[in-house]
Amino acid sequence: MVGRIPVIDVTPVLEAGPAGGRLPAKASLGEPLPVRATVFREGHDKLGAEVVLVAPDGSRRDPVRMRLLPVTDRHSVDRYEAWVQPDSTGPWAFEVHAWSDPVATWQHAAGIKIPAGLDVELMFAEGALLLERVLAGVPKRTKAGKADAEILKAALSAARDTDRPVEARLAQLESPELQAVLTARPLRDLLTVEGPFELYVDRQRALFGSWYEFFPRSEGARLDPETGAVVSGTFRTAAERLPAVAQMGFDIIYLPPIHPIGEVNRKGPNNAVLAAGEPLPADWAGSPWAIGSRFGGHDAIHPDLGTLADFDAFVDRARGLGLEVALDLALQAAPDHPWVAAHPEWFTTRADGSIAYAENPPKKYQDIYPVNFDAHDYDHPESLATEVLRVVRHWMDHGVRIFRVDNPHTKPPAFWQWLLAKVRESDPDVLFLSEAFTKPPMLQTLGAIGFHQSYTYFTWRVTKEDLEEYLLEVSHESAHRVRPNFWVNTPDILHEFLQYGGPAAFRIRAVLAATGSPSWGMYAGYELCEHLAVRPGSEEYLDSEKYQVRVRDWSRAEETGHGLPSYVTRLNRVRRAHPALQLLRNLTVHATDSEHVLCFSKSAGEDRVIVVVNLDPHQARETMVHLDLPALRLAPGGSFVVRDEMTGSAWTWGEHNYVRLDPAQPAHVLTVEGSA
Repeated sequence: MVGRIPVIDVTPVLEAGPAGGRLPAKASLGEPLPVRATVFREGHDKLGAEVVLVAPDGSRRDPVRMRLLPVTDRHSVDRYEAWVQPDSTGPWAFEVHAWSDPVATWQHAAGIKIPAGLDVELMFAEGALLLERVLAGVPKRTKAGKADAEILKAALSAARDTDRPVEARLAQLESPELQAVLTARPLRDLLTVEGPFELYVDRQRALFGSWYEFFPRSEGARLDPETGAVVSGTFRTAAERLPAVAQMGFDIIYLPPIHPIGEVNRKGPNNAVLAAGEPLPADWAGSPWAIGSRFGGHDAIHPDLGTLADFDAFVDRARGLGLEVALDLALQAAPDHPWVAAHPEWFTTRADGSIAYAENPPKKYQDIYPVNFDAHDYDHPESLATEVLRVVRHWMDHGVRIFRVDNPHTKPPAFWQWLLAKVRESDPDVLFLSEAFTKPPMLQTLGAIGFHQSYTYFTWRVTKEDLEEYLLEVSHESAHRVRPNFWVNTPDILHEFLQYGGPAAFRIRAVLAATGSPSWGMYAGYELCEHLAVRPGSEEYLDSEKYQVRVRDWSRAEETGHGLPSYVTRLNRVRRAHPALQLLRNLTVHATDSEHVLCFSKSAGEDRVIVVVNLDPHQARETMVHLDLPALRLAPGGSFVVRDEMTGSAWTWGEHNYVRLDPAQPAHVLTVEGSA
């Protein structure tokens, strides 16, 4: 039922979930959150509105007054907004309180009538009655209450003093001091409360972090000097790479599946398939996503990588360097996975009695059997769902608090809602990243039901128009449902922009990802500018690490990567130094005159960062940049100093600024330092 003061279109609010019941909107510790609502009533009386946060223990925070937003289109009429900030993790809620504001109504009428000589004494009398109501509610024993009471009493005296000039009486009733008291102590007539609306506040890493992905079998891999064969790396050799990853400023080291790899239908280099009856070559390492063999399944470790104790030591080494370990959760099985023999009902059987392998025509994955969640009794002890929960808890017990989930869109959302809720009940600090490169409804639903982060379509947004639209979408339109993680590349995705753009393309995409989203990711080899595709028109890497061990010479990374490791290191340092870059909902796009130059900014209090990027990796571009100064909380017409965090250069800027960027330094990351 509509309240006495209608409050509609409240955000952030999520729709009902797949299993029923309203879902909590996303929030993160330390992240300001905008609450908006449309508030109106019949007639012309003025209104007031505020937001009240409800903490996990049921206590209420002080109300935050909402402001009436400017009308820019039909959707912004009677639209109110307040920014709130939960101060602990857990299940929160908020309410929107709206009321008829008799004081504001009187002030509006008095400001028109009294100067015009209409109903002058009547208006003062009505104002005095309202001030008495406010005064009656002021606590007289506190220092603040006593001060407010004195201001109210002086205003009452002015309202009733007919010996004073009308102009002086009105001026006292419109004074800033009185207005501050009336704003802090509003009269709430016809109070209407909408809510509570649920929020879930996660730890900061759910919102902000820099991810680095490598294959442990490639880190420390070498060529045998006698045979020329590739010798796999291990957890012990991979741990030797961790200091370099930490030195580049990354927060999370993400490992693709570390489990035994199936031997049946194992794939070879560049996705090669063995002919029928052909023996398995010794150098066919196989795909880590073809999980399971005679050596075990999802709770086991590939024997080439070492033991569970070696993995524990790897996690400890990472933690000592300030890195969290994220592990891949890929719910699929190789034909020789123990699950296949023990639970064939967990898979799809075809008409000829065979188990269906994975396909994405024309691609075929003969080495992988998809699992089937059509049986919905998730809590049954013999169910696939219960087994997955056991596997997740197994790795949690070994120090893994972040999981990157492979292809979650190929499993029912109801299963993920169940699994993530089970984990959150006991371990709310455990995070899940969704690798859902799929249609928007599924991507958005996975975020809504509990995934903390999601891969995005950022990889395919390369033009100025597409980037502007997408940055606004993820930072404003969908932020309550999906937290984006911008990956510049993955083992599956080598965009043509990187294939043909040279080193400048790698810098451009890195700066866009690192500044455009509070979470971004990079797959090993990016800092070497690896750019060769398996064939023209493909996004697959040549000699893809998905199918074979890669031997890299990291000692020459700075040289072969054209300085990209240093560039990435600088970006991550800037991200850590600037709170504005650690938030999502604070992005503003600014206008430029060139279709090849993008400009956006992020602000957090006095921390303001302006990013200007030349999107053309092949030639220098110049343009005028037109800043929205109010969005930066800068005075119109003023000038101020900006410093480039990438080069140290400084300039005096204003509303309109000339910029020239060439491929060698394709971006400015500017800090606003103050007035010129």
